[in-house]
Amino acid sequence: MSSVSTLTPTALLNQIEKPQLDLGIVALTDSAPIIMAQQLGLFTKWGLDVQLHMQNSWATLRDKLHTEKLDAVQMLAPMPMASSMGLLGPACPLLTAFNLSMNGNAITLSQPLMHEIKTLNHGNMPALPLNATWLANIIQQRNHSQSDKPLTFAVVYPYSCHHYQLRDWLGSAGIDVERDVNIVIIPPTQMTKALADNTIDGFCVGAPWNTKAVRDGIGCTVITSCDIWNESPEKVLAVTQSWQCANPNTFLALIAALQEACEWLAFPPNRFETAIKLSQPEYLNEKLENVAPALLDSCLTSLDNTARNIPAYLRFYTHQANYPTLDQGHALLVDMQRAGQIPQNLSDLQLKQWVERIYRPDLYQQMRQIQQQAASM
Repeated sequence: MSSVSTLTPTALLNQIEKPQLDLGIVALTDSAPIIMAQQLGLFTKWGLDVQLHMQNSWATLRDKLHTEKLDAVQMLAPMPMASSMGLLGPACPLLTAFNLSMNGNAITLSQPLMHEIKTLNHGNMPALPLNATWLANIIQQRNHSQSDKPLTFAVVYPYSCHHYQLRDWLGSAGIDVERDVNIVIIPPTQMTKALADNTIDGFCVGAPWNTKAVRDGIGCTVITSCDIWNESPEKVLAVTQSWQCANPNTFLALIAALQEACEWLAFPPNRFETAIKLSQPEYLNEKLENVAPALLDSCLTSLDNTARNIPAYLRFYTHQANYPTLDQGHALLVDMQRAGQIPQNLSDLQLKQWVERIYRPDLYQQMRQIQQQAASM
């Protein structure tokens, strides 16, 4: 069990074990809480000197956390489970006590695939969000012709909500994900290139890469994670259990700064300022027109279609978005079971034990108590 600290705000600031931190992020719009915590001076407020390190892939980010080249990282919500269980490498016990964001993913299909779907619909765009039955019909046609390759979709990491959301969407139309389609792994920043090259027929990824595909005229965004799983945790802050044990006060200060950043991001006027910051070369290095929409609850669908308004397309705060519940962790493990990634015969008790090692709502509650004390001083 990792250490628990019971301190006043002043004592916390005076007893930070490691003020200089290296944090890893991936080029995605939902890295906003970490980037804005730095831009707004919130890390400094909580006694921390933070350096941000952009990583090209989730696997690279994971490896650098495991080997202590990074102190803490933005992670896909299922990744702490996978690392702790030794999936895709040696086991490294991680923990999370903070949800950085909820929602935020979308599925984009290539223009050639959309042309096939429109042909089935007499040349018209079907209603959005797209029913996966259209893809089931395409697959059936291809099976009859025996000349076309299976549809190939990309997700960002095997243990990701993107993967499980794509599987659920396809499965809703009776598509056998193991037999009827191919699913490959591509880092987020390389998704649009793969779509443009016709290497893949579609992808599930977070902002801004769906918007970029639409702006570039190479894809159509047909459904969002809000349509598939509404209010699902997407990114978390993760550290190794040994690091938190050695740096309990530092960890509390870190998530306190991130909590303030998420609260700041709840106000719409702050979102456009955030888009400007994120678009800069040191972060996403993308056009503002690609970064801003998701932060403003807008989902671009295609160049000739009206954008969809998706309330809480990216949620950083409210509805207890930052509070990491044991139920959330359990649901992710069930998704991993359904995908065949962990044994089906793990009992509810065994799943509960895994979740309680990794999900630490007690540390989140402790941080909130310190914040409340600070506000009353």
